[in-house]
Formats: sequence, C-alpha cells, structure tokens
Amino acid sequence: MRTTHPPGHGAAEASTPVPVVLAGARGHGRWHLENIRRLAGEGLVRLAGVCELRPLTAEELGDGFGFGEPGVEPVQSGDLGALVARTGAQIAVICTPIHTHADLALTAAAQGAHLLLEKPPTPSYAEFTRLSEGLADLEAACQIGFQSLGSHALPAIRKLIADGAIGAVRGIGAAGAWSRDEAYYTRAPWAGHRTLDGRDVIDGVLTNPLAHAVATALRIDGADRAEDITALELELYRANDIEADDTSCLRIRTCWGTTITAAVTLCAEEPGEPYVVVHGDRGRITFWYKQDRVRVERTGAPPETTHYARTDLLEDLAAHVRDGTELLVPPDRTGAFMRVVEAVRTAPAPVPLPPDAWRTEPGAAGVSAGAKRRVVTGIDQLVTAGAERLALYSELRAPWAAPPAEVPHP
Repeated sequence: MRTTHPPGHGAAEASTPVPVVLAGARGHGRWHLENIRRLAGEGLVRLAGVCELRPLTAEELGDGFGFGEPGVEPVQSGDLGALVARTGAQIAVICTPIHTHADLALTAAAQGAHLLLEKPPTPSYAEFTRLSEGLADLEAACQIGFQSLGSHALPAIRKLIADGAIGAVRGIGAAGAWSRDEAYYTRAPWAGHRTLDGRDVIDGVLTNPLAHAVATALRIDGADRAEDITALELELYRANDIEADDTSCLRIRTCWGTTITAAVTLCAEEPGEPYVVVHGDRGRITFWYKQDRVRVERTGAPPETTHYARTDLLEDLAAHVRDGTELLVPPDRTGAFMRVVEAVRTAPAPVPLPPDAWRTEPGAAGVSAGAKRRVVTGIDQLVTAGAERLALYSELRAPWAAPPAEVPHP
C-alpha cells in the first residue's frame, strides 16, 4: 500500500541518507545508537544530532559519526526542539523515560520531524490520545518501537492460522520468564515506579520489559486496535521493593472471541526466551519473538521450525519518509496494548509477595557486580502453565495469588 508522502523537512531522495536525531543515547538508547550506525553504514540514514542533558563523549559516540569533523560531527543539545530545527532532521528517535514520551514527541513533530518512539508510547490512555491527536494535527508520522512487530514471522503465522493449519484457534498464550537484578530498579529515578513526582510512569513488567509479549499476541490475533478488546482481567504482584509489578498475568477477550493470556515475571529461577503460543484444536504454533523463530506442531505430522527475517522499524520509517510506504507500527496499531497499560495504571497497587514466596540469589555475572536478584519460587512453571492453559496465577493455585480484578469495559 502507498500513501501520499508525509510532510516534514522535505522528502528525502532515495540516494540521500535521511537525517536523524536521537533523544536518549544512553541506557537502552545505546541500542538505537548502534542501529543508526548500522543503517548509516548502509547509506540509509545520517546521525544529525544527539539530545542528551550531558553530551556524549567521543568514546560514547564511537566511530562512524564524524566526531571532531566540522560539518560532519552530530550536533549535541539538551533541547530537542532546537536540535531538530537546527539540524533539519526528518526523523527523531525518542528513547527517554516513559513519562517524557508524549511531550518530546510532540516537540520534535512541531519542528517537522517524524518519529520512532520507544514503547510504551505513553503511561496512560489520556496521554496516548493527546499524542495521537497532536501528531495527526501536525501531520507527523510515528512508528512505535515494538521491534517484534517487524518480524516476517507474523504474517506467516496469520496465514497458517487462516489456512487452518492448526484447526480452530482455542486461544493465545504469552510467556516471559526473565530476571533482573535489584540494581535494575536503581538505574534511573523512574525505574520500577508507577508514578514519579505526581506523573504516571507505569514501569511494570507487563507494560515495559515484557510488553512485546502482549503486543505480539494482540498482533497475531489481529486485535491490536483499542476497540478490539472487550474484556480484560489482571493480577499484579511484586517480589522486589518497588512500586510497579514484576510478576504478573492478564487475560484478554478480543472482538474475535479469542482469549489471550500473558504470564510474565522478572524474577525467574532459570530465565529463558519469551514466546507466544497459538493453541489450535489440531496443533499449535510457537513463536519465540526475539529470535524470529516459529515451530509448527500439527496432529499426525512432525514439528517444523522456521526462522524468519525482520524489518527494522527505523529502516521502515525511513522508507515511509522517502516514499510513503505504510508503517508497520503506527500508534493506532498499539491502541489495544495501551488499553492494557491503562488497566495496569488504574488497577490497585501490585500485591507484595510474602517473604516466603521468594529468595535472593546472586545477580548475573558481569552485570551490576555484587548485585542480588529476587527469585520467586516455582514461577517458571507458573509462567509456562499460564500460557499453556490460558490461566491466571490464582487459577493455577499459586499460594500467594488473589482472584483477578476484571477491568470494566469503557
């Protein structure tokens, strides 16, 4: 599908690298910096500027960006709007604290930039609406940074389902058993918070670290817009000394009648690859979304495993800026996920797990030296069972789990 070319600082010629600024180049922003470096090496983009309150050093910026070369070196500034205006950037990549997303995105868009905005887009549905309406008024394109939604596995899975490869779909489960050191929650002032200085943050396991599990399951079902969710149940818990949730589950009912259940934790005993599994009455499809790996199991046939390619979301946005190629993850395709964020935001505070439900173990080698991590006993099996049986922790009889809270349909 083709659309008219989006407005902005002017259309980029196919042979001209698209100028990009990066807001937030430390922490997870380092991944974006390396990705921009890769695409710059292919001649697709050019790093025009970096927005950080404390400028990057030559060592942090690294090779390939013309550091120290007048007219080539990226401009550095703590003012994103001024940076976009000065550099003529056509794309702003925003990887800043969650509660700053909407303001920074609209600031960059007001200066003519299109956006790659990290997930979650905003910490509340009201902010999401303000962002979406503001971008529409400014005629700015926006790609939301759910990288898994660029996987070529997704259309392949949807075709398998449509062709009846696993029979009638019984439901979709998502499982994520990850581990984070206690130091993970002290890396930034907003980490692990529901609010900060009176502003929503909602940095919980469902809405940030393992948000891809939820968003990917919704995309597979074709139920990723806000109106596609008809019911939602939540169970939010925490083992760590934080405000937000680190061990949680949810169950969604979509407009297609599909049940989607996600069981996730950052307190795994043996951390593993997160996945989404589609249950059919004649088989199943398992998608390890970080690996772009799919296994199809069908009654009476041996399992088949396939690895797929992935379209990078910044590269996709650059193509959109050049010729109007339809975006993979525009804001409206994350509306259902934002319904989940809003449900988490308005839910009661996560329930602290009792001291006998978790233990402390050494953190990962080489990461946050000396840090400890909290491990919830038996959580790996509960996460797996939740995705397999489409059940919540309370229904799996976790000794610390309370009955779910059903979120009223708006």
